[in-house]
Amino acid sequence: MFTGIVSEIGEIVSTEPDGTVLRLVLACTFDPDGVALGASIACSGVCLTVTGIEVGADGRTLLGFDAGPETLAVTTAGSWSARTHLNLERALRVGDELGGHIVSGHIDGIARITGREDLGEAVHFTFAVPPELARFIAPKGSVCLEGTSLTVNVVDGMRFTSMLIPHTLAATTWAARQPGDSVNLEVDQMARYAARLAEAGSLR
Repeated sequence: MFTGIVSEIGEIVSTEPDGTVLRLVLACTFDPDGVALGASIACSGVCLTVTGIEVGADGRTLLGFDAGPETLAVTTAGSWSARTHLNLERALRVGDELGGHIVSGHIDGIARITGREDLGEAVHFTFAVPPELARFIAPKGSVCLEGTSLTVNVVDGMRFTSMLIPHTLAATTWAARQPGDSVNLEVDQMARYAARLAEAGSLR
């Protein structure tokens, strides 16, 4: 589990298709002694399993991951290439502060940035979401985009807005995001369960 609080920006070093799997190598500054094979790391919101650990020539930690067919089908991982920057978050440990909201790292779909308005040091983004996911997004609710826990401001049909503060822009890849970009979307789990309970009740 994760919280949507990004701890570092990593960089893809290489990608290599291997049958239906995409093998990735990502550079970061995580302590290699503190990362175990099999550990889960959210990479721009996508929960991936560490398959390799080594230290690169430049001193950065190199982590290997395998992105399977399902991940490639529902996320932006298939478009990642060398020099792509990703928001990283280590999995929660017992006793960690829950600073954002509960995030699973299981992407529901891809949203698209349809607007960006720079307001001083903050940025106001507008997103379009797939119709089947729009019902899970509510004003003042939470949503996870690119592994970042964001608060929804205004909802209008299949579009919603969110304001990103200077700290978020500085600590993540969001400062470089522009209209037309695709981003990984995970809806709030509480909203998903509430919708399912409502559906189950209507079947009685």
